Amino acid sequence: MNIVEPTEGATATLVAVGKGDFGISYQEDVTIALASQDPLPVKAIAAIIQHNTSGFATYADKNITSVKDFEGKTYAGWGGPGESAVLEALMTQNGADFSKLNMVISDGSGFAALKDKVDIMWFYEAWDNVKCELAGFPINYMEVRQLDERLDYYTPVIITNNELIESDPEMIKSFLAATARGYEYAIENPDAAAEILQNYAPDYDIEMLKMSQNYLSEKYMEDADRWGEMKESVWENYTDFMVEYGVIGEAVPTDICFTNEFLPE
Repeated sequence: MNIVEPTEGATATLVAVGKGDFGISYQEDVTIALASQDPLPVKAIAAIIQHNTSGFATYADKNITSVKDFEGKTYAGWGGPGESAVLEALMTQNGADFSKLNMVISDGSGFAALKDKVDIMWFYEAWDNVKCELAGFPINYMEVRQLDERLDYYTPVIITNNELIESDPEMIKSFLAATARGYEYAIENPDAAAEILQNYAPDYDIEMLKMSQNYLSEKYMEDADRWGEMKESVWENYTDFMVEYGVIGEAVPTDICFTNEFLPE
């Protein structure tokens, strides 16, 4: 198997045109790709974790403890199409004026920028929050799924293209069977999984990787009978949110977005 790291935001496109058989994406990206005027022929085939483990982080000493406090502050993000919609929705729901939030593209300097350059970032608990803990960097953290239940979407997911689904479904089943065994091993052996990961990503600190894997070991199959399982309601809820806040023009049928048919029984 050949594993490559694409440029930011290119995964769905590369998988759609057959430059890769599988890719790591997220529910928002899949939905937007399918709702475009020229839809990409991709489909989600497994959820890597069951819940959205991301949220907004601020430097603790700034005392930004709610979404309402975002007024007059600076948010550094990656410029995704749904990013501003989520912020606008949450600020509006909490009686704050979204127009008073300054949004900039992150310069990649990491959590330290929260202290003096910007005020708010979107963090992933298993990665960014762990880094902050190890560095003794105090943050206030707000889970997005606790702010609006519709934001408990699948991130990340594994995707493939529709041509492969038609031409070689058995290969997809074999790939997911092997992948599921890997994640089941990581659930039972998080420290060992972290050590394996470091063999292929030696630049990352082993303590950080172990803390990350111990956190994720409880998330991979949380509230699910098997690894990879996806629920129609999760896709519907976030799609409705995206339509309501203008990220996409109209809802995309869930059967076009995802399938559980290739997961091992």
